[in-house]
Amino acid sequence: MQNVMERYQTFRQVVDDITLMNNRFMNKVFDGNIPATQRMLRVILKNDKIKVRKVGVQQWLQNLYGHSTQLDILAEDENGAQFNVEIQRSDEGASVQRARFYCGALDMHFLDTGEKYEALPDAYVIFITESDVFKEGRPIYNVERSINESGKAFGDGSHIVYVNAACQDDTPLGRLMQDFNCSNPANMHYKELADRVNYFKTSKEGEIDMTDIIEAYANNKAKEAAEKAAKKMLADGMSLEAVVRYSELSEEEVRALSAKQSA
Repeated sequence: MQNVMERYQTFRQVVDDITLMNNRFMNKVFDGNIPATQRMLRVILKNDKIKVRKVGVQQWLQNLYGHSTQLDILAEDENGAQFNVEIQRSDEGASVQRARFYCGALDMHFLDTGEKYEALPDAYVIFITESDVFKEGRPIYNVERSINESGKAFGDGSHIVYVNAACQDDTPLGRLMQDFNCSNPANMHYKELADRVNYFKTSKEGEIDMTDIIEAYANNKAKEAAEKAAKKMLADGMSLEAVVRYSELSEEEVRALSAKQSA
């Protein structure tokens, strides 16, 4: 009985602590949630005329001849513009090449056979990053193609945006990033986000719907703790076999950690 109680307390602690910077939780909150998605896009793009007509999460864009990709959030407005929003906790996940690839994937997916290129809708790829990946101290980076010789906009309809979630000042965007990093819905600024976060954190139905996220989150935390312990044991000179036994990581995982420490 005690084990069951301890497990539930751990579950509740994770629920209490989790924020929208966890992409699995973000997906839950925004899935089919037009008001929250619309509010987010309006704030990020400084455009109160955006009217979202549909939104989905974990959308696969299949490529029969190359790399397919799964998008965190994919929304469409009333004019057909496509908006892909990604949460990235590491700088590596928000590389400029990845942004380029996602723009191309959207273009390939939303231009039907026989359609003219001019029919391509505007496409926005938005990375919300935990830290300032460009290290320029800006809250947001808007990337647009331009003609080098004249400086004029190329106007091809592709837009790449990096939002620095570490910048949480008293501006509409800063308050949005406060909400993304806030674990308590009562302290969030935007009602459209707070209402859905509150549902998952306080209702029985939301709690049940969160089970898969919590298990994945707990597993990740446990693995992080095991890797941290394994690194310390390796640094202390313990044998590979002993580290595998005490950390409960696989031999392959421990060897990889050892190789990184030796590099």
